[in-house]
Amino acid sequence: MKVGVVILNWNGKELLQQFLPSVIEHSKEATIYVADNDSTDTSVEYLKLNFPQVNIIQNSRNAGYAGGYNLALKSVKEDIYILLNSDVEVTENWLTPIIEVFENEPETAAIQPKILDYHKKNHFEYAGAAGGYIDKFGYPFCRGRIFQQLEEDHGQYNDDQYIFWASGACLAIRKKAFDEVGGLDEDFFAHQEEIDLCWRLLNKGYKIKYVSASRIFHVGGATLQNMNPRKTFFNFRNGLFLLLKNIEPSRLFYILFVRMILDGIAGLKFIFEGKFKHFFAILKAHSSFYRHYGRMKKKRPKEFIFRKYYLISSVVYAHYISKKDKFTDL
Repeated sequence: MKVGVVILNWNGKELLQQFLPSVIEHSKEATIYVADNDSTDTSVEYLKLNFPQVNIIQNSRNAGYAGGYNLALKSVKEDIYILLNSDVEVTENWLTPIIEVFENEPETAAIQPKILDYHKKNHFEYAGAAGGYIDKFGYPFCRGRIFQQLEEDHGQYNDDQYIFWASGACLAIRKKAFDEVGGLDEDFFAHQEEIDLCWRLLNKGYKIKYVSASRIFHVGGATLQNMNPRKTFFNFRNGLFLLLKNIEPSRLFYILFVRMILDGIAGLKFIFEGKFKHFFAILKAHSSFYRHYGRMKKKRPKEFIFRKYYLISSVVYAHYISKKDKFTDL
């Protein structure tokens, strides 16, 4: 089973300098690619000079995470893609457990490793932690992370589990399955596109898995800082896109209605906290959702798998009202 590790880069020379050596050292089983999203720094020249063993794919434009990978992966022929952020430090034998699962479980289409914080190595990292889940109204959370609350790793999630979504920080996926569902949705641009991809895979009957024996350390926030209003815009807008595309017809409008009310409450919270740019980012997100409603609705599948896809009805209520901070408390 051939593996291609594909790192998407945009003006990230310093990140490549810091983290690419660990990927090369610990990924002997794979072909390594850097997909450059039309950088304006000297990333490409630096790669050619210092890492001639790395395959460089040069995109003609900065197409974001989704579009950048869709463009780049057309040039990658391996059976398994590993979509790896440029701000990730991998560990020895990190690929072996992932490859073993793919070889033994043909129904498993996507996998993520245990994702720990590069700066606090005994804590889970925001973007994926120990596997992604979703609540009834489309709010994502993880084993090891509920909203901004991150757990310390005590080995409590050292069991492999089937999950709802795998993190885009390190997403291992079968080429065949990726192509079958049409790749990443470029209208998302950045944030939650991996959740949409995984949901579409699940609706095709595939499984998504968290593999604890594979560990990586992620810096996080290298593209857009966690409390950047632009990230707030993408998270709220794309959360609505996610529901519109994937919720079955009988529940769609009810779920969207409640989600918009909850988004409004989040906006009021930003006002009370004095974070007015984030409040306006939510308004902008909803406006963008309405403008693109018809376009996104056309992407809905003709058939849905009717099932309880969510782990909990409202992670918002569980966390903010019932004060549950850990996944095991849900």
